[in-house]
Amino acid sequence: MKRITLLLLLTVFTVSGASAQFGDWGPQSKVETKTFHSTVLDADRDYNIFIPKSYGTDINRKYPVLYLLHGMMDTHSGWNGRGHVKDVMDQLTASGEAAEMIIVTPDAGGNVYEGAWNGYFDMPGWKYETFFFTEFLPYIESEYRIIGDKQHRAVAGLSMGGGGATAYGQKHSDLFSSVYAMSALMNIPEQGAAPSQRPDDKMAILNKSVKENNCIKYVADADEATKEKLRTIAWFVDCGDDDFLLERNIEFIQAMRQAQIPCQFRVRDGGHTWEYWHSALYTCLTFITRIFEK
Repeated sequence: MKRITLLLLLTVFTVSGASAQFGDWGPQSKVETKTFHSTVLDADRDYNIFIPKSYGTDINRKYPVLYLLHGMMDTHSGWNGRGHVKDVMDQLTASGEAAEMIIVTPDAGGNVYEGAWNGYFDMPGWKYETFFFTEFLPYIESEYRIIGDKQHRAVAGLSMGGGGATAYGQKHSDLFSSVYAMSALMNIPEQGAAPSQRPDDKMAILNKSVKENNCIKYVADADEATKEKLRTIAWFVDCGDDDFLLERNIEFIQAMRQAQIPCQFRVRDGGHTWEYWHSALYTCLTFITRIFEK
């Protein structure tokens, strides 16, 4: 009996030692932080990129891509650090509920009250939308093995990023097959806009850019040709019942219904919190997968 126990212990130590030495857990997904220099912004911009586990072994394979946008006052690190996007993707791909994909979170933010630029639109001193579509997206899709067509490209985001994702889908409907907007900043009503104290007030400039890119008005004013383009996208809006942006999201859904543009709408228990957005990822990634696989 002692001899059998000793042999079992030796086997355990041998296997453990081999795992420690060779890291023999097989391919793993990973999140990398990279930096891209923008000529348009005249600045370095960081981004996080989720790489699926088969990327390093299946070297001839190309992948669909999701551009996942963060919220105001946040940066590229939020979705991984607080939204746990890697953990969610690993779980969903293991269960077969989500396809392997590349997920990119660019940095469009920081602390605006400390002078950092925020926002996904073009504005004085910050041509972010131009940067995104003329520099960043082409760079990502040439640097990584991405399929690079409308059917296999999606955009999603939370809060400011939810509004950004919606506006990007509206204005660039030829590029995205699906849009998933969480707690989205679809518009800032007049009474909600921060008054500008000075010309370089970045928060006031950001608010103005959101109003100029009013997602609700875009649908309401759309002609029939524009509506047809919007119908080529699968839309999903997800907002908590205690979220201060719920009314804006309802207004957007009403405009979409009036325009007869299909859009899924979910109101769940929750507020404007990371707990809500983390849980939304499970629906977001499975929804996007279904569109990718059509």
